Amino acid sequence: MLQSLRCIYVVANNAGRWKRPRCGLPLGLVSAQFAFICVQSPLVRMKSTVEQIRKRFDKDVERFSNLETGQSATIDAPLVLDLIAKAATAANPHATQLLDIGCGAGNYTLKLLQSLPLSEITLIDLSQPMLERARQRISAVTPARLNPNQLDIREFPCGEGQYDIVVAAAVLHHLRSDDEWGSVFAKIYRSLKMGGSFWVSDLVHHSNPAVQAMMWERYGDYLVQFKGKDYREQVFAYVEQEDSPRPLLFQLDLLREVGFQEIEVLHKNSCFAAFGAIK
Repeated sequence: MLQSLRCIYVVANNAGRWKRPRCGLPLGLVSAQFAFICVQSPLVRMKSTVEQIRKRFDKDVERFSNLETGQSATIDAPLVLDLIAKAATAANPHATQLLDIGCGAGNYTLKLLQSLPLSEITLIDLSQPMLERARQRISAVTPARLNPNQLDIREFPCGEGQYDIVVAAAVLHHLRSDDEWGSVFAKIYRSLKMGGSFWVSDLVHHSNPAVQAMMWERYGDYLVQFKGKDYREQVFAYVEQEDSPRPLLFQLDLLREVGFQEIEVLHKNSCFAAFGAIK
């Protein structure tokens, strides 16, 4: 399996951040100072724009509309959905204000509504069809006020001290530069009330090349078992084109850097992790 994969390299600088090298860097396994994302193409290509990502999600609403299976291209999606809902409820049992970033068709909000007295829900997604499906599904089960917003989290004015809970499922891997990651995490921290919590479920990268290759192979095996080899190639293709995940430890460190004091890791399996922090 490893021999069949191509690699996009990122180079660690002294601060432990990751940056892409010039495209002239040769492909192939090299020393441990490099980390990589395994992909199916031999070329290092520019990542998709926000508009290109939006167009794909406009056509993919049904895959995000099943509360029982969750986002099925991710490993342990139903378990992670349940863990985050229960952790958020444990941390903020009286929460009324929720921000759902990259809400998709509303699964995380719907799960949280099963245990929380939410009265105002702010939804963010690039895709208007996703937002409309989320609005329909959520309004069918709660009288809570819904505030749908079709835009990128990088553009959303979160305000300060507004939310009891913020969730971000399968969305932050679309952030690119260190500045974007830092800005978004800081924005989310500011948006929370004291004692509020932020919960993430997402694709993660591994810093060690051999570990990344092993984890990516495991993920490929999961996709093949789920829907076959063609589906694996389809998922690998859009990960290559769209996603720029960061290591779990990078994100945990960033949570501390922006001000969070309590950090919790709920689950990790292969290239996916669920974690959170309390302000």
